[in-house]
Amino acid sequence: MSTKLSFVVTSQLWWVFAAAVFLVSIPVFIEAPLVRSLPWLSLLLTGGWFGLSFSLMSRPVTYLWGDLLYGFSWSWLAGSIYWGWLRWEPLWHLPVEAIGLPGAIWCLQRHWGRVGNYFYLGSLLGTVLTDIYFYLVKLLPYWRQIMQSDNDMVSEILHQAVTQVATPGGNFWAVVLAVTLLLAGIIPLRQKKLHWYAFGGAVLSTILVDSLFLLAAVFA
Repeated sequence: MSTKLSFVVTSQLWWVFAAAVFLVSIPVFIEAPLVRSLPWLSLLLTGGWFGLSFSLMSRPVTYLWGDLLYGFSWSWLAGSIYWGWLRWEPLWHLPVEAIGLPGAIWCLQRHWGRVGNYFYLGSLLGTVLTDIYFYLVKLLPYWRQIMQSDNDMVSEILHQAVTQVATPGGNFWAVVLAVTLLLAGIIPLRQKKLHWYAFGGAVLSTILVDSLFLLAAVFA
């Protein structure tokens, strides 16, 4: 019986981890193109995500997934605001992404919504580390140019940015970023807690998302 229970608990941990990875990846494939063409629709969808999360949390059998979706809703809201109206200025990125930070701290102090809030914090940490890399490697000018340029100029700007990344300094900080993300994502998994698996999944999926952006830039 204990073996079966252990299997169920372990399985649930990895389901939460997989869901966290999936929810961080969604904006890359769905929200990003949606928010550029229909920012108000993306923003309004935030209400739907929050509503669905509270609905799921109202039932014990689906509470966990509603909790996780709650954290995702904050990430979706931040992405809608920034990429919809403020994407031309990279310095606004982190302040907007941190829009849910006060609420997350408040909820965690009251032991409410641990899984969702830890997911949000993991996603935010991944964003912070990636943006720090952009600052250190001096990629912000390329960011601004891409957001302000016509589509036919984007490919050339991306290639210039890749050249900057390929410098010794760019490679060094890329390794530091990858190692930091790996440690920040893997170490919490040793706790065998649902909220830490949500956090770890969100952090580690940043590596996947960053890699996809790099590949897109290389082959642009």
